[in-house]
Amino acid sequence: MASSRKPSPVRQRYFESWTYDAHILAAALLVVLPVALVLGLVLAWRDVPSSLLLPLLCIAGLATLGFAVRLRNRVIYPLYTLSNLLEALREGDFSLRGSRARRGDPIGEVVWEVNTLSQTLRDQRHRVEETSALLSKVIGATDIAIFTFDSEQRLRLTNPAGERLLARPVHELLGRSAEELGIADCLRLEETHIRKRAFPGGSGRFEVRRARFREGGRPHELVVVADLSRALREEERAAWQRLLRVLGHELNNSLAPIRSMTGTLAKLLAQQPPPPDWREDVGGGLAVIGDRAEALTRFMAGYTALARLPPPHKRAIEIGELIRRVARLEQRVAVAISDSPSVEVQADPDQIEQALINLLKNAADATLPRADGVRARWRADREHVHVEIEDAGPGLGATENLFIPFYTTKPGGSGIGLVLARQIAEAHGGALTLENRSGAHGCIAHLRLPLQEG
Repeated sequence: MASSRKPSPVRQRYFESWTYDAHILAAALLVVLPVALVLGLVLAWRDVPSSLLLPLLCIAGLATLGFAVRLRNRVIYPLYTLSNLLEALREGDFSLRGSRARRGDPIGEVVWEVNTLSQTLRDQRHRVEETSALLSKVIGATDIAIFTFDSEQRLRLTNPAGERLLARPVHELLGRSAEELGIADCLRLEETHIRKRAFPGGSGRFEVRRARFREGGRPHELVVVADLSRALREEERAAWQRLLRVLGHELNNSLAPIRSMTGTLAKLLAQQPPPPDWREDVGGGLAVIGDRAEALTRFMAGYTALARLPPPHKRAIEIGELIRRVARLEQRVAVAISDSPSVEVQADPDQIEQALINLLKNAADATLPRADGVRARWRADREHVHVEIEDAGPGLGATENLFIPFYTTKPGGSGIGLVLARQIAEAHGGALTLENRSGAHGCIAHLRLPLQEG
């Protein structure tokens, strides 16, 4: 049995060292070699003179070589074109295009795809450049300081807000370590922190966020520092303005009649002789002054209750029993209790009872002309119990003022009932919302409390 012979390693390495165009040229010559041999044999067989045979063979050899070189060029030149196009893509030049891109031709198909790839990369680069420009403008315009550090904790990028926070220009910041910049503690945070801190550019309350990302395969750190002082001051100023507006309104309502009445009584007592009924007038005036003083006392007592609400002392209570007990306290209107299942919650019964009293009182005040229309119901889901108190009154008006302390539209109202109820709900980890009923008059107070202690 004949054994198959493998080419020697030396011969294999020799042929592998040939270039692609050398292989093409050798293949072309091998294609025409049998024809040349047959032609030589035919000429020798027909007794062609040797003086003529040699020139003919030379002419045939030159012609064969010429055709082979032409074949090589037709194969190699399109590859050079493709090489130049791919080199341009590698260098980031997407403007070059192949001229022989046409369908149906093998080389033309390749050139067509390369041209399409070049156009796609060009469009993508334009989108990336536009997105980067937009991102740079957004980062530059934001008031939040942004810092990026490399794996050695050296600053690589910051924005104008970061320059202002560190009180140094960007060319003095880049390349410096976080320790040198005085913000190394921000890189040690594992979660968002709000803390009072001093930076070279200012001090106050700051929110610090930290995140990790990779660039070029290497880890980097992103630190975002937001100054909360200005926003907190604006909110505090707005809260004080609302509070002072309500306090001024309440004080004026009480002091104006007191001032007017004292002036009237002073004129009355200055008359000589006094009028016959001066005792009745003085008694009535003092009664008005006493009523307004009592109103101011109630007002200050309400303010104290709102400002000094103690932490809740939670224990297990049955919410339905508590609602029924509070409903019996309201004697002005009948409160309908829906047949709801028994639900136990962890809460302070005294505080929840006070919140329910305030909500039922508001609902009764809204429905007093009709003396009916107050309903209470509750339901539970997996995490919360939802208590709803519904009335058939006129509904909510200025909803933006509902939870402003001391704001009230009711004669003789204190303006702290809803605020105190919401404060109690939030102290228990819950919430209080009010909304108008859908398709009917009145509103619904929705008190949400967690089932388990958080």
